[in-house]
Amino acid sequence: IFFFGVILITIFWDFRGKAIQSGIASLPKGGQLSLRVIAIIVIVLIILLLPLASGPFIAQVIVTVALFVLMGLGLNITLGFAGLLDLGFVAFYAIGAYTVGLLTSYGPFGLQHIPFWVAVPIAVLVSMGAGFMLGLPVLGIRGDYLAIATLGFGEIVRLLAGSDFLAPFFGGPQGIIGIQKPCLGLLEPFVRVDVPRICNGIELGKPQDIYYIAVASALLIAFAAWRLRESRLGRAWMSIREDEDVAEALGVNLIQTKLLAYMLGAAMAGLGGAIFATLIGSIFATSMQLLVSINVVSLIIVGGMGSIPGVIVGAIALIGLPELLREISEFRFLLYGATLITMMITKPEGLWPSQATRRELHHAEVEVDVKA
Repeated sequence: IFFFGVILITIFWDFRGKAIQSGIASLPKGGQLSLRVIAIIVIVLIILLLPLASGPFIAQVIVTVALFVLMGLGLNITLGFAGLLDLGFVAFYAIGAYTVGLLTSYGPFGLQHIPFWVAVPIAVLVSMGAGFMLGLPVLGIRGDYLAIATLGFGEIVRLLAGSDFLAPFFGGPQGIIGIQKPCLGLLEPFVRVDVPRICNGIELGKPQDIYYIAVASALLIAFAAWRLRESRLGRAWMSIREDEDVAEALGVNLIQTKLLAYMLGAAMAGLGGAIFATLIGSIFATSMQLLVSINVVSLIIVGGMGSIPGVIVGAIALIGLPELLREISEFRFLLYGATLITMMITKPEGLWPSQATRRELHHAEVEVDVKA
């Protein structure tokens, strides 16, 4: 139903989209404002009521999509804005997850006395520090060489987290289990290490509960990414993406600007990892495979490079669609791959590209329209 519904909406918009946009543009400002307010109210109601009407499976799918949106927004700063290809982005996701696991778990490797709401900011800061550590040694590397270097960083983090050498600290192959769920209230002081702390309030343990945390985090980070793109720093990132030498000649501090891109992108990925660890209740090194980084890069390309709405649409298409197609079992990835190939042939700029990307890929069409 979802799949064919999207197809019908797409076909309808291809035929009537411009007419609808023209009709809205011809309305007075008061009418346009009223339409925006109504649209915002409808979207908010859908967001609030969806987990109550859909059940735990759909809620968990949406949480998964929201987590990839968080990572996609982070990598969109590094890759989409600054043009720095990072194939080891899953490392920051793992660092955020392990930090929350170590600080909140009541298992043998957890400190247990830190609640979720305090552990998450710490995880974000630790991930930012990891982004700074990655950014320093790779500042002078460009292009494909940068992708290989960051790929190595991601594999190093995964192997260290699952190694026997660091097993006394990170659990090794056994991972970290017993991660405490978020609590709206106070946690009782812990006495034993292997017993969860009692929540004197509302415990957010179900996927429907984590849904609100994940969606609120994704919306907050999307707003922050939008403000960053329109800022002076965002323009500096985009100038580096186009030409580093020209950007430096115009006064852009390459070291500072690149480090900020790595650090802010890592912080967003760390937030996604923190929520993921809480949702699952455990964290293992095997969950942090290279495929996660590849999926994040893919959703940015499919959604539209440098486009914030494109990240959301790409996450829905690449992460949500395969989950919703579990009804057709092993054939879901066949349909998924065929859809990707078709989409990249027909819309190489992405599902929701930025204006700059659209102009670059359809430059000839724009020139024809101008001459006409």
